[in-house]
Amino acid sequence: TEDPQRKLVLLNYLNGNYTNYMEGRSRFHELNFSLEILNTSRQDRQLYEYVVSKGSEEKVWKVRLEVYEPVSNPSIEILSWAPANGSCSITLNCTAERGDHVSYSWDSGDTSPPGLCSHNGSLLHLSYPLHNVTITCSCTASNPVSSRRVTFNSSQCSYGQGGESPV
Repeated sequence: TEDPQRKLVLLNYLNGNYTNYMEGRSRFHELNFSLEILNTSRQDRQLYEYVVSKGSEEKVWKVRLEVYEPVSNPSIEILSWAPANGSCSITLNCTAERGDHVSYSWDSGDTSPPGLCSHNGSLLHLSYPLHNVTITCSCTASNPVSSRRVTFNSSQCSYGQGGESPV
């Protein structure tokens, strides 16, 4: 014989009455038949089944719950910079220490030439003229539940970085 399938039942509803087996961890909303899992953590990330039984018929819906850690404030690191022929070549790396499934995008600030900083990914390679140019590039680190932004400022071919701000 095969091992039987084991399932943890969170809530049982029958004829207008329900039993919440996860009292303190979940809340049932009778108005719309939704079940709220309180204080979710990564351990709650799994496949759940919603089962409705009526007589000899049973309908089963499968719902995958994803739990994401919010993105922490990103930081920008200058990987390389070099003045050459009146311009500056610089490579920036944007990273967030914490967060699940983080994606990175760059865009230009109001003072930078349009499109100079437009890029998807954590690394940004820039080349810009040294004379009378202030470069402002912002990096946004985001995932499905949060987004944070940090700005890089440079008016010369050297280290220079601005502050962080949540989006």
